[in-house]
Amino acid sequence: MIYRPFVLEDGPKICAWRYDGAYAIYNLPPFEEIQKQNLGFGAPEKAVNYLVFCEGEDVLGFVNLLDEGEQVFLGIGVAPERCGQGLGQQMIKDAMTVARQRHGEKPVYLEVRTWNARAIACYQQAGFQITGQIRETTCIGDGEFYVMHYHGVTPA
Repeated sequence: MIYRPFVLEDGPKICAWRYDGAYAIYNLPPFEEIQKQNLGFGAPEKAVNYLVFCEGEDVLGFVNLLDEGEQVFLGIGVAPERCGQGLGQQMIKDAMTVARQRHGEKPVYLEVRTWNARAIACYQQAGFQITGQIRETTCIGDGEFYVMHYHGVTPA
């Protein structure tokens, strides 16, 4: 698995991912709609913050490293058929390396829905700790989220 900057052709591939059950909340609209609404990787000025993880032409996952001034927000997505296979650990390790290269020692945090035990376990294993809880409305709905900050050792 390698990572590289997001390119326009990645958008439709990521938007085609379909999750089951409670995870279906992460199903995205078509890429054209994401672009029209200027959301996430659909907005050129935001797409530069994304890294895409691939094997050949297959997009396995992505991370968003958004500099918010005092800290860096980490967003992560893994293709549904690849969830639970340990990709998240490698993606976070690589993302933390890039975060340190781009943003120095700024704190890195993420937000995760409180019911998403699979993701929480992945993040904790990678060095994130729960530091708070918030109620938030996002583009995919509102809910309860844990705020988690990175306290692991940044890879060399």
